[in-house]
Amino acid sequence: MISVQQVKAFTKQVFLKIGFSEADADLATTVLVQADLRGVDSHGVARLAGYVRLYDHGRLNPTPDIRVVHETPSTAVVDGDRGVGLVVGPKAMQIAIEKARVAGTGWVAVRNSNHFGIAGYHAMLALEHDMIGMTMTNAAPLVAPTFSLDKLLGTNPIAVAVPALTQPPFVADFASTAVAYGKMEILQRKGQAAPLGWAQDAQGQPSTDSNPIRNGGALLPLGSDREHGSHKGYGLGAIVDIFSGVLSGANYGPWVPPFATAGFMAAQEGVGAGTGHFFGAMRVDAFRPADEFKQHMDNWIGAFRNARAVEGKQVLIPGDPERGMEAEREQNGLPLIEPVVQNLRELAERFDLQWDVE
Repeated sequence: MISVQQVKAFTKQVFLKIGFSEADADLATTVLVQADLRGVDSHGVARLAGYVRLYDHGRLNPTPDIRVVHETPSTAVVDGDRGVGLVVGPKAMQIAIEKARVAGTGWVAVRNSNHFGIAGYHAMLALEHDMIGMTMTNAAPLVAPTFSLDKLLGTNPIAVAVPALTQPPFVADFASTAVAYGKMEILQRKGQAAPLGWAQDAQGQPSTDSNPIRNGGALLPLGSDREHGSHKGYGLGAIVDIFSGVLSGANYGPWVPPFATAGFMAAQEGVGAGTGHFFGAMRVDAFRPADEFKQHMDNWIGAFRNARAVEGKQVLIPGDPERGMEAEREQNGLPLIEPVVQNLRELAERFDLQWDVE
């Protein structure tokens, strides 16, 4: 186990070394390490070396001019100026929150950004304002739509955060695919096969290859195959792509540039600017009194918590596993696997930083 503070301090120093401002380095570090704390290891410091590679290839601007390029009282389009999504995302979400404060709801589409970490972080920013938060992002084409051999969509996650009164908030954060690509990367690092239903091979047949993209295959939409509802996962991913890419002016579909961890893929930018995101904030009291709503959310959550469960199981509310993991890891530290630790050692050597963890 490695202490959270040690990981945060090191991560911030890396961002500073590639030219981030103090404030942006703090923000990017907070978003990145929050993924590890919440148990989403695929989107935490395991991605740090990937952001550095984006910088090395000129695809990440450490000092972006993040600006609104079009707006109405309740909407905005933000250009991220090739900034890291870990910084562009929270700033765009704050614009959505301010729009909602005035107009009741706020909607922000983002273009010219990069990978923004865990979607749930950005959605949860709305909670402290008695607002419902919604975030989504498109991503590099790793996913074959139902019946397709071609990869046309990303893992394209959606997150929604809803405040409650005395209960913890409802936080749903999930990819529109059978599994996030980061989970495949973890299996790759461990040299393990993938479960059936996560991927297909180059001929469109079910595969247990944990590196299907490199071998001509693809990830599968949520549902895995048509008989199990893959057309629904395909539809969700398509909605995210349209909201994040087509609506914002970012790249979409097969043109979304790859994240650096999938660097073997050639970027095919040409229909827009960078990666796209979409953010929404809805003031609860734009619909009904906030305390009244949150009391009923408590009631809703309670009904699900009290549901009869299969023997040995418990009915969970979206956000429960992550909250439990965060409490445990805040106290005990982060269980970084050896390939990730090795990546951090290499960054320490490159930037002449201290990293004594074995």
